[in-house]
Amino acid sequence: MTTERKDDRLWGGRFEKAPDALFDAFQNSFAFDCRLLPYEIAVDRAWAKALQRAGILNDSEVQQTITALDKIAQRAETDPVWLASSSAEDVHHFVERALVEELGPLGWKLHTGRSRNELVPTDFRLFVIDATGEIRDALLALIRAFVGQAKANLKIPMAGMTHMQHAQPILLSHFLMAHAQAFSRDLVRIQNAAVSADACPMGSGALAGCSFAIDRNALARDLGFSRITTNSLDAVSDRDFALDYLFALSGIATHLSRLAEDFVLFASQEFSYAILPDEYSTGSSLMPQKKNPDSWELLRGKTGRITSALFALFTTLKGLPTSYQRDLQEDKEALFAAHDQINDMLAVATGALSLTKFREPRLRAAASNPSLLATDAADYLVRRGVPFRQAHDFIGQVLREAEKQEKSWVHLSPGDFRKISPHFGDDFLQSLSVEGAISSKSVPGGTAETSVLAAIAQLEQNLAQQEKQS
Repeated sequence: MTTERKDDRLWGGRFEKAPDALFDAFQNSFAFDCRLLPYEIAVDRAWAKALQRAGILNDSEVQQTITALDKIAQRAETDPVWLASSSAEDVHHFVERALVEELGPLGWKLHTGRSRNELVPTDFRLFVIDATGEIRDALLALIRAFVGQAKANLKIPMAGMTHMQHAQPILLSHFLMAHAQAFSRDLVRIQNAAVSADACPMGSGALAGCSFAIDRNALARDLGFSRITTNSLDAVSDRDFALDYLFALSGIATHLSRLAEDFVLFASQEFSYAILPDEYSTGSSLMPQKKNPDSWELLRGKTGRITSALFALFTTLKGLPTSYQRDLQEDKEALFAAHDQINDMLAVATGALSLTKFREPRLRAAASNPSLLATDAADYLVRRGVPFRQAHDFIGQVLREAEKQEKSWVHLSPGDFRKISPHFGDDFLQSLSVEGAISSKSVPGGTAETSVLAAIAQLEQNLAQQEKQS
């Protein structure tokens, strides 16, 4: 029996002719799936032990194999040219070729009972689990920046808006904590994506399962998985975990885009609520006075990359029949890129937010617009026994009367108010203030200072618990 092979590909024995050169380059995935090399080697180590338990490899063969894998891992870390110059078809081919160079025919034994169809999702799941940890840490840093700004600017009022129109006075800290809460939900989605990925496909074979007595549960434990996949046919084609991760990243990107939109507006001369930090701004090549919010604009602009990665994978999966198809090679590049982009986006947002200064006089002036107290004026009437719908109508009439007289409604006479309703007392205008409007919203989750402080304390407690689990 010869150990010589014409082609060291993992599938070459059935073919007489070599692949067309253009097609070979077209189907080669090592340029991007080499990123999975640490996970491939971890799976190889665990598989060698699984084959030992199944009686396929003896103790000496396992030790030689693991020593060789360690050597490959070390060289890959210290010799990037080795990776860059490789003609390997994919990461699995790269490791097997390197093993055979180290061990001779023993290197071929490691692939006993397994398929690339199961190796790919196993490596990919391990990558996603680690990736969720990276993004989780970046999210925690961003949320901490929101908490820091909320505490530093606790007593500053601003004009809260709906429909991009001034609505009611709120605390700037309440606005900042609204964004913090959105990113806290992203934390949950990231954690759910990690749970989704936390199942080991090894032992599934190409589609039907493994012919050898592999202890799948022990193998999963060796790799750090909490459970095994339950159906071999599903396991080799399931990419729901990748969709879950990309969905979580898309949620983060969407929230970053909304934050960016707010800060682009706040930095404009029309709003002039925020002072852009030099470190996260740029200037104009023509206009010397310009200070542009490029960090926020780029964060807003890059969101499309993330959502497109999600929909690209959805589109790839939508027409596939059951079991593994080569189309699934398209699952990784977009996800890798989305992960890297979100990591950078979170770091930039955290830095820009942390260094932003707020113009308190401008914020206070906007919050002091009397029209923002219209709802509190209606509430005044409600406390005097007027049904809210009727109170709402009375205040609407007040505003209309002020428009007719071309003055602010707070400058109407007591007689003007009483003509509309006798429920307006002499204390009506004195009862209304920005501070009173804000402090009256003291329900949990409201904009009153006491409520905001409670929200900050609760979020800090949650963050501390999250960081303990890191």
